[in-house]
Amino acid sequence: MTGIKAMAAAVALTTISGSAALAQSSYGVFCANGRIGIDGRSEDEMRSQRGACQFGRFPTRSDAENFARRNFKGVGSSCSCR
Repeated sequence: MTGIKAMAAAVALTTISGSAALAQSSYGVFCANGRIGIDGRSEDEMRSQRGACQFGRFPTRSDAENFARRNFKGVGSSCSCR
């Protein structure tokens, strides 16, 4: 039984670590305080810390900036969560 528990703990830790790495290596396009911004924090963190809403999430900052430019005229442009 101990071996199975250890294996389950290792799998859970790997899954959590993989999720954390994915979250840290992706960028969200957010509307916070009426302005478009890009941030590596999760949607939940941004919502609770800054009252922000997320419009998209991308694997690279460059992809996030391109999305912001195509859809909102770039970072710093005005926006609304409504």
